[in-house]
Amino acid sequence: MSIYKTDLAEPKKSSSSDTALKYAELAASALQNSVEHLNHSYAQKLCGAEGAVEFKDGGVYTYDNHGKRYLDCLGGYGIFNVGHRHPRVIAAVKEQLDQVCLHSQDLLNPWAAHLAKQLATIAPGDLKYVFFCNSGTEAVEGAIKLARLYTGKTEIVSTKNSYHGVSMGALSATGREVFRKPFAPLLNGFVHVPFGDAKAIEKAITKNTAAVILEPIQGEGGINIPSRNYLKKVRKITEKKGVLLILDEVQTGMGRTGKMFACEHEAVVPDILCLAKALGGGVMPIGCFMSTPEIWKVLEPNPTIHNSTFGGNPLACSAASACIEVLLDEKLPERAKRMGKYFLSELHALVSKYPDLLADVRGKGLLIGLEFQSEEIRRNVQTDLFHKGVLVAATMNANRTIRIEPPLTISELQINLVVDRLESVLQHLADTLPEPKDFALAKRKRRVS
Repeated sequence: MSIYKTDLAEPKKSSSSDTALKYAELAASALQNSVEHLNHSYAQKLCGAEGAVEFKDGGVYTYDNHGKRYLDCLGGYGIFNVGHRHPRVIAAVKEQLDQVCLHSQDLLNPWAAHLAKQLATIAPGDLKYVFFCNSGTEAVEGAIKLARLYTGKTEIVSTKNSYHGVSMGALSATGREVFRKPFAPLLNGFVHVPFGDAKAIEKAITKNTAAVILEPIQGEGGINIPSRNYLKKVRKITEKKGVLLILDEVQTGMGRTGKMFACEHEAVVPDILCLAKALGGGVMPIGCFMSTPEIWKVLEPNPTIHNSTFGGNPLACSAASACIEVLLDEKLPERAKRMGKYFLSELHALVSKYPDLLADVRGKGLLIGLEFQSEEIRRNVQTDLFHKGVLVAATMNANRTIRIEPPLTISELQINLVVDRLESVLQHLADTLPEPKDFALAKRKRRVS
């Protein structure tokens, strides 16, 4: 396959077989191209060693170029809430391709307006106005800027072990030194306190604090769930102190935790809400931040003071609009609650059965963290599950924990398949563990007697 075309003749119409052949050619050179032109680390990745190229997706499954099927419990780090290639989302984007792809920027964009209305309808409280971008990082970046602009203050209180993105503003809010230190100095005015400690947040707020930013559940931190009413306590503190509350629901939003938004579990309404990942229906990248009419007034004098060329484009907005319809029509947040409860009960049974391997399981809805006794055990389990056709991955800030974030469409039978394969891996590892010293000593005594 040529890199560029020198033949300027009328191009031929390609058939589905031509497309498949072209993709097969790309797959054949994917590893070499990835190593030479993306990052050399692809040579060390498990998929690289196996030569596994993502070739086809559908529902809760993804397929590689060898025809192997994987049950996707990674979910693109929380992208595929409605599943891979949901027909309604795909159809919405295909239809939009025949109308308008990217907007001119000058004329009104009907899809952005419609999607903003949909989000205002389903969002908690009086969150009504929306700014569209392309990712979670951009959503957080915009939220920080809006908070500073509205309050006229500069300080932001965040939490340790949090993850809010990798641009300079979002990275300043992120609470893990491994990401922050190489790019220091970051933005001034950011302070990090322990997650789950409302009193620490109250103590950290000063007269210069613009906002507190939190994940309702820390995702990359290891699926850390705060104690009950933590968000309520923080909300009361911010209201008392006169600072804004930003909730980063990039990973917890769009039905993942059993509610459309995780803050709804405690009936908390933030001043600014950040969304991305699953918002695009697993088909298009899109993010946004939302706020109230009162706060949004600060943008009215200069609406383009914060902007995005591709943010809110018709293709992405049509996908997000269809995604919301699917979530509501198929009652996927409720399904996430039901399937998550079942999944967690099965995993709790494994924790009790294999305490030498598993340390804990925690989660809400279908955002689940499985913590191992060591990073080595986690790595071995993740590798063996890959070979058994189950995709999982470690959380970035907690290397002993794997995330389990399947599509919300997953069934009990598919959960059973994951649990069965996980148990087979754990049983094999348990059989290879050295015997505890006291147990081995007891056996020797029995032999002597």
